[in-house]
Amino acid sequence: MQIASHLVEAWWLPPARHGSMLKGIFRGVDAVAGRDAFDEAYGRGVPRAVRGPVRPTTRQRIRDPLDAALPGAIEGAELRPNEQTALGGSVLKSDGSLARGWVVVENGKIVSVRSTKPRDVQHAINTGGVILPGLIDLHGHPEYNVFAAWEPPNVYINRGSWRDSDEYDQLIKKPWAALTAGGKSMSVKTAMTRYAEVRAVVGGVTAIQGASQDYPNKAEALVRNVDLRVFGTQIARSTVDFDRLDEADIESIRKGIFDTGTVKAHYVHLAEGQKTNQTSVNEFLKFTAAPLFGPATVVIHGTALTRVHFEQLAAAGGKLVWSPQSNLRLYNETTDLGAVLAAGVPVALGADWMPSGSPSLLHEMKVAWQVLQQSPGVTVKPDDLVRMVTSDAARIAGLADKLGTLEAGRSADLTIIQKRLDDPYDSVVAAYPSWVDLVMIGGDIIYGRPDWIAEISTPVPYEPVTAWGRPMLLDTRFGSPEDAGTDGPPRRLKEMRAKLIARYPAVGPIFA
Repeated sequence: MQIASHLVEAWWLPPARHGSMLKGIFRGVDAVAGRDAFDEAYGRGVPRAVRGPVRPTTRQRIRDPLDAALPGAIEGAELRPNEQTALGGSVLKSDGSLARGWVVVENGKIVSVRSTKPRDVQHAINTGGVILPGLIDLHGHPEYNVFAAWEPPNVYINRGSWRDSDEYDQLIKKPWAALTAGGKSMSVKTAMTRYAEVRAVVGGVTAIQGASQDYPNKAEALVRNVDLRVFGTQIARSTVDFDRLDEADIESIRKGIFDTGTVKAHYVHLAEGQKTNQTSVNEFLKFTAAPLFGPATVVIHGTALTRVHFEQLAAAGGKLVWSPQSNLRLYNETTDLGAVLAAGVPVALGADWMPSGSPSLLHEMKVAWQVLQQSPGVTVKPDDLVRMVTSDAARIAGLADKLGTLEAGRSADLTIIQKRLDDPYDSVVAAYPSWVDLVMIGGDIIYGRPDWIAEISTPVPYEPVTAWGRPMLLDTRFGSPEDAGTDGPPRRLKEMRAKLIARYPAVGPIFA
């Protein structure tokens, strides 16, 4: 509490005193927090630019003779270069839906979105489902999604109270240390992150926030990481604990936002606590007086804030990411979405992480829908909620020109979900991961039904998985090393599981 009050005071000091005061404050945080490998990993975020990949990135899979020797490998398929594939179904566009539409894909790009079936394509699949842009999850801590959900024994006042608890130490910190050998085992950490990417992709997600810095220089990840390198560049930074940023970090982020314009989004955890908790409110006030507050600000949580705070955020051009499940489980409260929407702050959804959040973004949408239906004066329709995980999320991430909508010329990032209700938007809001029939990123089919994949020739080895009682095919080889001796992520889910379970048998399951 004393540290927090000094931090708030510091941002109201004359600029000439910021440097010396901040150095003392951050030394105090180090001494009090007693930084260890876990605290450093969790609280670091991505404050600096990451290095580019060792080799050029592409959505094409790695191919080498070892593929034929992979145990359990079967002949799958990938979209053939220079051949078009048409996918038919209820197509969700930026301006509405096509009840009987077709999305045509070629060379990793969307060629057209049309209402009639094309006659000149090499492959056409009438899916009967809902075809929508790949889902975007704008708040998470992926490498921690190897843990199972835990039951908070108390209602906490703010983030600091549960992070300092004994139960958190037992359930999260010690297992993390066992998995990572105290934070030193790079190979296991990359397996943790890739395992989390698999969890995301089988739930229809094609882009995530909060990814680890542990392998940004290897290759672009399996699922697009919006705060690392995406589409060949890095346009975002992320901060978990703002009071841990040193002066160089702050200046690096500030320069990217205001001087060079290269940082389009700065994701920062703020005001995560109950509405009566002044410490949480002070965290937001401190940030608004900092040199980083502005149009790139993306507040994660903001549960302690009121209408006046959201109006201040809106005036600066800021945005918000909402994670209701985690908020409700930890604080028995969540962000006042009525106040957020009334203030005009753009909103996206995030599933947070497995320990307290939802197992998928689709699960998180159910919680959000329930909360919104019980919020007086709030009118949010299913299509509004779908936009929070597609087009609105893309705009908040600074990627509206590349993700979030199905349009000709864009990357073929799309998800197909079973249409079980008459209205396609209702189907998406009601869907669970078991309803996901196909996920494509840049024309690369990562996960899908075997019968559909078999129709889209070019044989490649897929890994067969049983997903909630039905056979599916999974390809996790993108960005994985050909040489098993490197520290990149394992090439197959079976290998990831084996590496993680060998260190920590209670790894949380994906298909459960």
